[in-house]
Amino acid sequence: MKRVIHFKTGPFLPITENWIYGQISGMKKYEPFVYACDAENLDIFPVKKIRTVKSPQVMQKGMNFRKLYFYLYFIHFLAKDNPDIIHAHFGPSGQRFLLLKRFFKLPLVTTFYGYDINQVVKQYPAWLAKYQNLFHQGTLFLVEGNHMKKSLMFLGCPEDKILVHHLGVDLENIKFVPRKIEDEEEIRVLIASSFREKKGIPYAVDAFGQFKNSNPQIKISLTIIGDSAEDRFGDRQKQLILDKIRRHHLQESVRMLGYQSHEVFIRELYNHHIFLSPSIHASDGDNEGGAPVSIIEASASGLPVLATLHCDIPEVVVEDKTGYLVPEKDVSSLKERLAFLVLNHQSWATIGSYGRKHIEQNYDVRTQIGRLEEIYDDVLSNRYGCL
Repeated sequence: MKRVIHFKTGPFLPITENWIYGQISGMKKYEPFVYACDAENLDIFPVKKIRTVKSPQVMQKGMNFRKLYFYLYFIHFLAKDNPDIIHAHFGPSGQRFLLLKRFFKLPLVTTFYGYDINQVVKQYPAWLAKYQNLFHQGTLFLVEGNHMKKSLMFLGCPEDKILVHHLGVDLENIKFVPRKIEDEEEIRVLIASSFREKKGIPYAVDAFGQFKNSNPQIKISLTIIGDSAEDRFGDRQKQLILDKIRRHHLQESVRMLGYQSHEVFIRELYNHHIFLSPSIHASDGDNEGGAPVSIIEASASGLPVLATLHCDIPEVVVEDKTGYLVPEKDVSSLKERLAFLVLNHQSWATIGSYGRKHIEQNYDVRTQIGRLEEIYDDVLSNRYGCL
């Protein structure tokens, strides 16, 4: 069996990056090894073979020593593991692995996910030159959709080195349930994301609050799964969300569950009738790049989705078929479409059925893993001519 190294800087694996695990755990033709700078949540994301470089003793040393230790550590294991191909997750991971790629003469596939395309370059302009080096020396680059492909080309990546490869979700563990309500039943709306500006949650709370306060006769509630990452940016968003809840007097109508496991998130999908995901381009350059995996999973479960015309979300949410799309930050349009979904609940089953079929055809994790392994095969056969 051929071997692939999945590498990412930072830890393997934050719960908010569970979609990376989906690409690794289901491989059939390639034996996966995980290389990372740290490890966390291995009880949730178990892997058979993982190499992590971080240690308390090393972290106390200077930057140059840590860089040298990083390369010496992974040189040792690359020689031992003898991989056929490297798959770096996020652009900076690909750039950091270039030296090892050259040393071992290995093909390097790099997947970009969003923040690494826009936010990194905007906040740290020196990364633009680093990316040019990556684009030149890297073998192939994967993106979630055509919007992200255009964004990568704008940064200077050759079009013939980019492939669209959808992230997949586990449809065997996400059953389809048509949504419906009984007489006098409360309608439940769900949001699930980290508290980041790009997620647009304050706009969603505004739209929900305006609708609820102008329609007091309708029983409706909002659940928010997620929290601040305990940094000043996340804390700022959390405070803004709480302020919006107070301003619209929604304290009795909003449940805030904090961060939850993926299992709890999937369970909560079936307790709700509408999924809301109003992503925006953040002021620091951050955006979804592709589309949140939570939208894919919500649609697979049968939930109608209300989202924004943002990045590759329109490839997942088919307008007027699997849900509705509105302009970013447009509270009025969010409220209008939310009202339409609430008042036309008889359409939920049809919307959900179409959404499930769309996800089955384009985002089934088993199909996408098979496609990823075919991409590895093509790289190793030198189809892309960059070994």
